[in-house]
Amino acid sequence: MIISLLYRTTRALLSVPAILLRRDAGKDVELLVLRHQNAVLRRQVNGPVRYEPADRFWLAALSSLLPRRRWRSVFLVTPGTLLSWHRRLIARKWDCTARRRRTGRPPTAAALQRLVLRLAQENPRWGHRRVQGELARLGHRIAPSTVWEILHAAGVDPAPRRTGPSWREFLTAQAEGIIAADFFHVDTITGRRLYALAFLEHRTRKLHITGVTAHPTAQWATQQARNLASDLGRRVESLRFVLRDRDSKYTGSFDAVFEAEEMQVLLTAPQAPRMNAHCESAIGTIRREVLDHILIMNEAHAGRVLAEYQEHYNRHRPHRSQGQRPPDVQEQPCGIQDFEARRLLRTPVLAGVINEYRYAA
Repeated sequence: MIISLLYRTTRALLSVPAILLRRDAGKDVELLVLRHQNAVLRRQVNGPVRYEPADRFWLAALSSLLPRRRWRSVFLVTPGTLLSWHRRLIARKWDCTARRRRTGRPPTAAALQRLVLRLAQENPRWGHRRVQGELARLGHRIAPSTVWEILHAAGVDPAPRRTGPSWREFLTAQAEGIIAADFFHVDTITGRRLYALAFLEHRTRKLHITGVTAHPTAQWATQQARNLASDLGRRVESLRFVLRDRDSKYTGSFDAVFEAEEMQVLLTAPQAPRMNAHCESAIGTIRREVLDHILIMNEAHAGRVLAEYQEHYNRHRPHRSQGQRPPDVQEQPCGIQDFEARRLLRTPVLAGVINEYRYAA
């Protein structure tokens, strides 16, 4: 707008001497035009003629003082070019005004658009009206049609059921009520093979190694199930599913122990250990951290080693799925600011195979 106003003022000022001195004004204007064009040509001797915005401004203003029939003999550009320069300079006023006075609904803030997409992604069963209702509860005034447009522009289907939950999301939602069972073997120094039965709670990752035996029978497995149910006490009420494989040692009496606690037994597919991945991962941890580094003498020795490691696993060992907290610890320790002021204590576990660290009180 400022350029447009300056252009119109310049034209008005140039027209004053033309009115007062009509005879010589035309010649003076032609001299001004020719001198300016000569300056433009000298500035660009070795290249094509290019007019800067200041050149267009000045030549367009001078053109108003000359009759149009004389434009061809004075200006190096065509009359159409002069008129286009004049239109652009005048139109800048209206372009600036239009930018300041934008009509229609104001655009949705980028932060609010990101919030709409976040709610839709974290809640795949929510439709655009449910998302709009949640935004209204948070204090954001936005129309349902605007939410629909944001989702549609991002390629997200606004329908209530966009995508079903992934397998990881499903297991996470059901983890609180799942406990998994699996056998693993322990080889002694004499080559004798022992068997242990492990249970793992999915939500807390708490490990239960109920027993070790050289002869795992169906009756022995059932007794371990009874021992587990007794150890869990009232906590067994929060469990809904028992996940196990199709080993023949799991009989109807084994399942009946958990069914009596109103728990449902889930069977994995044949030869599909990944369906019981959490328990398999815990067993792999037991092998890497303990059994690969200790020579097991007999059944009693294996029981003591596994019981001590179970204590370390549940009370001290950090777990990524629990925010680096042990299964039996629900709160994160307070941050340490002054490291040198406190003494670090080391507690060996299993004769130093594993070390536990804590600061002195």
